[in-house]
Amino acid sequence: MVNRINYNCMRNIILILLVTSLMLTKVYGQESKQIIVPNHNDKYSEYVQMLENGKTDIDYQDFRFSFLESEQFLIASKKSKDLDNLKKQMYSEMDNSNYAEIISITQQMLSIDYTNMLAHKILRQTYTILEDTENAQKYKTIQFGLLHSIIDKGDGKTCETAWTVIQVSEEYFILNMLEAKVVMQSIYNKKGFCDKIVAFVEGKKKTYYFEISKVFEGYKKKE
Repeated sequence: MVNRINYNCMRNIILILLVTSLMLTKVYGQESKQIIVPNHNDKYSEYVQMLENGKTDIDYQDFRFSFLESEQFLIASKKSKDLDNLKKQMYSEMDNSNYAEIISITQQMLSIDYTNMLAHKILRQTYTILEDTENAQKYKTIQFGLLHSIIDKGDGKTCETAWTVIQVSEEYFILNMLEAKVVMQSIYNKKGFCDKIVAFVEGKKKTYYFEISKVFEGYKKKE
């Protein structure tokens, strides 16, 4: 009788451990999905490897510029539709609180373009919900490192003091962070080469300037 009781207890413990393991795998999705680090042996690839290893004290502006110069930039441009589809999937999974899928999708986005601030933002928010403080802090540091590498270099109030971007998506990420509702966009080239954005922020009309010479460098590189 004692042996039978011990056997039943042991069986129940094993079942609990198996269920717990399956639940953790489903929630975190880290065993099967990871961010793919490019192996182009260039500065961008080195930066991505450093950041994924948790070495987040880098020059984020240089990192962003290195993406523009890298082989991965051309690969990412060819996968722009994939990136758009992943973004749509991400929002769909967010509506349903499917955290494992959100992590998987944002990891795929960052495998294409590791400078994508939106993917870093959603990834760190998801890890925060899951109480994975280490990863939440890592991707928070990267997200705001990328953001401050733009907004700390000027005030965005004139073309002469514009925020320098390498992709239009960076403009819209910043505008979304400001909760700005865009009403007009135009090219301004009198004292520089800028996107001039007129938007409403908290009911007030404001104008922002983004320096876009590197955006056009990217367009030329894609040709």
